[in-house]
Amino acid sequence: MRYYLKKHWAANLLAVLLGLVVSALQTGNNLLMMRSFQSIIELDLRSFLFWSLMMTGAWFLLMWVNSLVEFFQGRAIQAMNNAVRRDMTATLLRKSHVEFHGKDTGEYLSWFTNDVNQIENLAWRPFYQCVDAAASAIFSAIALLTLHWSLLVAALVNVVVMTLVPQLFNKRMEKLGEVCEAGQAKATGRLKDILSGYDVLRSFGREQRFRQGTEEASEQIEKPKFKLTYVKGFIGAGFGCVNIALQMLIDVLIGVLSIRGVILQGALMGGGNLCGSLSNGIGTMAQLLLSFSSTKPYFDKITVRGAGIQDEESGGLHALSNAITVKDLTFQYDEKPVLQDLSLTFKKGGKYALTGPSGCGKSTLLKLLLGWLPDYSGTIQFDSTDAHEFTPEQLQQQMSYIEQNVFLFNSTIRDNITLGEDFSDAQMEKALRDSALTGDLAVMPEGLDTPVGEDGSNLSGGQKQRVAIARALIHDRSILLVDEGTSALDQKNASIVEDSLLANPELTLVLVSHHLTPERKEQFTQVYDLQPTASYLKTA
Repeated sequence: MRYYLKKHWAANLLAVLLGLVVSALQTGNNLLMMRSFQSIIELDLRSFLFWSLMMTGAWFLLMWVNSLVEFFQGRAIQAMNNAVRRDMTATLLRKSHVEFHGKDTGEYLSWFTNDVNQIENLAWRPFYQCVDAAASAIFSAIALLTLHWSLLVAALVNVVVMTLVPQLFNKRMEKLGEVCEAGQAKATGRLKDILSGYDVLRSFGREQRFRQGTEEASEQIEKPKFKLTYVKGFIGAGFGCVNIALQMLIDVLIGVLSIRGVILQGALMGGGNLCGSLSNGIGTMAQLLLSFSSTKPYFDKITVRGAGIQDEESGGLHALSNAITVKDLTFQYDEKPVLQDLSLTFKKGGKYALTGPSGCGKSTLLKLLLGWLPDYSGTIQFDSTDAHEFTPEQLQQQMSYIEQNVFLFNSTIRDNITLGEDFSDAQMEKALRDSALTGDLAVMPEGLDTPVGEDGSNLSGGQKQRVAIARALIHDRSILLVDEGTSALDQKNASIVEDSLLANPELTLVLVSHHLTPERKEQFTQVYDLQPTASYLKTA
């Protein structure tokens, strides 16, 4: 929390200073009220009108400054929320493939929505409220000091008591904050799962399960939040009782001093308000400190702060000059072996096919080459350099991956191919021709600017794969890994795409396929037929 407040210190400082002006004006109005009331006691009409006019002007000024406070606080909160989301993004980008996919995307969605909302409501806004409360208490204490020193002593006693008491409950609130955050993240994942299964449940007449799932997720969101709220309320009520007792003691002290003539009788009017501002300010601070404790689990999950979206990778994989060598490669998922003592070679510019039954490790081998699954035994070398010396991002500077289940962003065909980069018309035309996408675009009125819809819902499965292939080709990677990347294409278009890939002498191609015709097999440099390991066959 401190990190983001310090990072945006200029915006926060301006908002805080304006808040101090508001607190000073509020305290000044109480002093003006005392003077006005004293004028009534002394039957001085001119003085009464003067102080009343001054008080009215101060209230007008207070309203205008308060509107500026809202504006600058809102701008600072906007900047801090954006910074939190940037650092959440950086945190995700530093996760390995296994770590990232170890959680449902619904939980990550909860980070960017629920977590940031909770941070705003439990950290940023309470911070400003705490500063305002502290300023109100300080200005009120100074005003009381101008009346009599004993009132300041009473105020300091109030501060000490109301500051120490909240420390007894910090751990409790921190634990409740963790439970609330975990429950909301889990519920968001549950909602995502239920919504994703909408068509399945409707087609089988299971509308009741859809309703029940959303209701259970809603309860899972609201229950821990409700508990956090009412526990804060009960603790706040206890603070309030202590606060009232201290306030009454100060009120009695003001009355005694006024009766004895030590302070103005007008202090009976404004003095009570000053005491209330002092006590309420301290009480508010005590409760808000609990909010800061409950935000700890939200900030703890951000492991990268201030790094931006992604650091530039240096020393990445260079274009292949000799071969990719796989030697004695063994890999298993948990206790299930998938690959065992596998040795293969993929020479530069070669065209290789991986065949074999489901479960033999074809897709797993591609993910190992991409660096997504680093926990293997044996070696994978790019030329003479071990793959472990590169990050997945560095490996993918030369590799592109096309999988069977293509993901497309909810934008245009052009954007899904270029991913926001600039390419020449010639580069685009070649990628469209080699991916067999030209014919599809010819019958689309908007051509490359055709919206694809959410996850490519406006395109057929074959069109989605052709877009993915064009995306891989235009980014000019020297190594292309294809996992059933032409499975959704008809025979004619599949042949066009495969012929284009096989004819590129600079491209090192590794293609996974369940079915290759004898004629097609002859066009590959080598076809590796993988078989399930004996241990896998026993457990499958």
